[in-house]
Formats: sequence, structure tokens, C-alpha cells
Amino acid sequence: MEQIIAIVIPLISGAVGGNVVGAVAKNLSLGTLWNSVVGLVGGIGGSQLLGMVMGGGTAAAASATTGGMDIGTIVTQIAAGGVGGGVLMAIVGVIKGMMSK
Repeated sequence: MEQIIAIVIPLISGAVGGNVVGAVAKNLSLGTLWNSVVGLVGGIGGSQLLGMVMGGGTAAAASATTGGMDIGTIVTQIAAGGVGGGVLMAIVGVIKGMMSK
């Protein structure tokens, strides 16, 4: 169950992060659906990247070895997913803008 939660949290926070960037930077927005899709991918990527940088592997593996998910792990996953989703959304938005010129 904890491993499912460790995947769902970055997915949701990544979608939110992608939509926040799309709402704040209208020129980068791909529309709600694509902001969400790109955010989902970025959320998982951000969570995985943070896990590798922190030396714990994936967040799911880290929570499994510590015996459970604590509030710190959850907050870290939310932050990593949101930032990852937002950053990837901004990158894709910039690339889309450059291609349309």
C-alpha cells in the first residue's frame, strides 16, 4: 500500500505543479489536459531524481526500508512532484513556443 501511495503522491502533485505553471505563465500553457499530462510525467521524474540525489533510490524503496511513510517523506514527495511537474511543464512550454515561431 505504501508503494502505491509513494507513486500517487508525486503524480498528483506533478499534475498540480504543471497546471500552476500553466496558469501563472499563460504563454507556456498547453491547456489544462496537457499541462496535467506533462506535470504527471514531471512529478514522477522529479520524485525519482530527488530520490537518487538523496541517496535513497526511489521514494517507495526509501519508505519500505524505513518501515513506513512519515510526514517528512510525504512532504518531500509532494514538493519533488510539484517542482518536477512545474519544471517539465515550463521546459515543454518553452520548446513549444520556439517551435511555433
